[in-house]
Amino acid sequence: MPENQRKLLVTSALPYANGPIHIGHLVEYLQTDIWVRFQRSVGNKCTYVCASDAHGTPVMLRARDEGIEPEKIVERYREEHQRDFAAFHIGFDNYHSTHSDENRELVEDIYAKLVENDLVETRTIKQAFDEEAGMFLPDRFLRGTCPVCGAEDQYGDNCESCGATYSTSELKDRKSILSDTTPVERDSEHLFFRLGQFTDILQEWTHSGTLDDAISKKLDEWFDAGLQDWDISRDAPYFGFRIPGTEDKYFYVWLDAPVGYLASFLNLCERRDDLDFDEYFAADSTAELYHFIGKDIVYFHTLFWPAVLEGAGYRKPTKVFAHGFLTVNGQKMSKSRGTFVSAANWLDHLDPECLRYYYAGKLSPGIEDIDLNLDDFIAKSNSDLVGKLVNIASRCAGFIVRGYEGKLDAKLERPELYTRFVDSGEKIATHYERREYSRAMRLIMQLADQANQYIDERKPWVLAKDDATAAEVQAVCTQGLNLFRILMIYLTPVLPAMAEKAAVFLNADVSDWHSRSDALLGTQINKFEPLMTRVDPASVEKMIETSKAPEGGDQNDDGYISIDDFLKIDMRVAKVMSAETVEGADKLLRVTLDDGDGERSVLAGIKSAYAPDDLVGRFVVVVANLKPRKMKFGTSEGMILAAGDNDKDIFLLSPDDGATAGMRVR
Repeated sequence: MPENQRKLLVTSALPYANGPIHIGHLVEYLQTDIWVRFQRSVGNKCTYVCASDAHGTPVMLRARDEGIEPEKIVERYREEHQRDFAAFHIGFDNYHSTHSDENRELVEDIYAKLVENDLVETRTIKQAFDEEAGMFLPDRFLRGTCPVCGAEDQYGDNCESCGATYSTSELKDRKSILSDTTPVERDSEHLFFRLGQFTDILQEWTHSGTLDDAISKKLDEWFDAGLQDWDISRDAPYFGFRIPGTEDKYFYVWLDAPVGYLASFLNLCERRDDLDFDEYFAADSTAELYHFIGKDIVYFHTLFWPAVLEGAGYRKPTKVFAHGFLTVNGQKMSKSRGTFVSAANWLDHLDPECLRYYYAGKLSPGIEDIDLNLDDFIAKSNSDLVGKLVNIASRCAGFIVRGYEGKLDAKLERPELYTRFVDSGEKIATHYERREYSRAMRLIMQLADQANQYIDERKPWVLAKDDATAAEVQAVCTQGLNLFRILMIYLTPVLPAMAEKAAVFLNADVSDWHSRSDALLGTQINKFEPLMTRVDPASVEKMIETSKAPEGGDQNDDGYISIDDFLKIDMRVAKVMSAETVEGADKLLRVTLDDGDGERSVLAGIKSAYAPDDLVGRFVVVVANLKPRKMKFGTSEGMILAAGDNDKDIFLLSPDDGATAGMRVR
């Protein structure tokens, strides 16, 4: 092993096996992959593992909806995710699954050690029970209002709006997604991890440089409030590992999911003689362990996870790196706008390395969100990668191949310029190490500008036309290609595919950071082949267009909506207070409804079948939470439900006698 070589194990958060990878997810995996490739280029032994996050209620629900086993859902998305990751040149050493023998063995072993160390307590709790379905309800079988921020339609365990975690009993306005009924409370025995016992250890660990300062300060709020013991069990039915010694209790997904890091590494160790599991995870390990995660799961990774590791006798992470979210054109990703782009759709239209470079130019060590501005993306890709970087090689290669049979000169014309490029590597390396990718990209492109300026000043295309100066062309182009090689060494972590092409063209390695000190002199190069093409704005437009959801909703490609989508629809009984024709409209009536929360005006296309006077006083069914829609004849604040084959045969959905305004339709 080389002297001072570091041993690093790096992970990205495990993608959930319930849907495709999209460009928002890729922020994390590209950030991690760039860091891993840099570590390898400077000579460190860096292992990168990941896995599918397979367990939990959403996978179980998806499998139930599709009528197949959860394992088939998991494997389908595991294969799809691996394909997309590979296409974006994300180089995992191992990509495993939490639904694996290794994960089961490790979770059961960790649980046994926690029990042995008196860190698990059995308590009887009140659990939501669906009387109609006849079962206890896991977190994701409940929807309601967040007790922290008041956001509606949130899961039973955490809020997607504010990021808060809570118990199902704290969720307000709870409804079962199975029957849309309000659950009752029943007693159930659950297992709790004594998180509060680790307060002092966690406070010291979170302020020891393991986390970004902003995260450490945020966690202080949890310490000030007091750490609550953590419910690590779930009632059947649940897709996961059954807890030993129980018949109907399962490990909560957030206990076995991070153990998936260990399981993936263990699986790799069983196939690699140069890796030893204990060397990386023993309590006294000197190897380094790094987790890259999104800021939305900081709580699990910086409080629960290190406490579990400590309690079970394993080492804690060296550092946890958190990043922000992705916006597109300054807004949250949207299916209706076509900016919720899957990895697969990006690959159908654009070069993945352009996205790698663009993200690198935006990423910093902090948790601030980054924005993918598509106009800026086109400009940066074409200007930096093609106009600056590739341009250096393309301007010099032809002269060497045609005039000197592909052989570089034996000397550098400007050795001091070459040395300046080499010396810049120290600062660039520091930026990579600190995940200051945006600073590294700026410095690299400043060097690219200097290389192009040198070529512009020396003008080999002019020198070649004059016999008196033709001999200088080889030296100038040799200098230019050597500067290009240094730039490719610096960009190899970001542009691995281009780097491979450049290595073939230069007939020289560009993956070793330290090799930049040795200039290519008197060596042979190969014919230059295009390393990257310009981004066509039309391709971006087509990608956006094909990403848009069909008009009227964010349906899946198969035309179906999920049960979660359906449960978002608030259908109520409403009383018609008044109705009138709409001047200039052939089919519309303006109907005023009382839905129990007040009156609203709805434009309904039922004029051909119903006269206004026929409607007043009767009850109809209305979609109450439809976004108001501005139309030619005014704003419609909902939708009256009706059925029919033509303009005449239209039948309103009429509630049974005894209905009252405001009743919800189930």
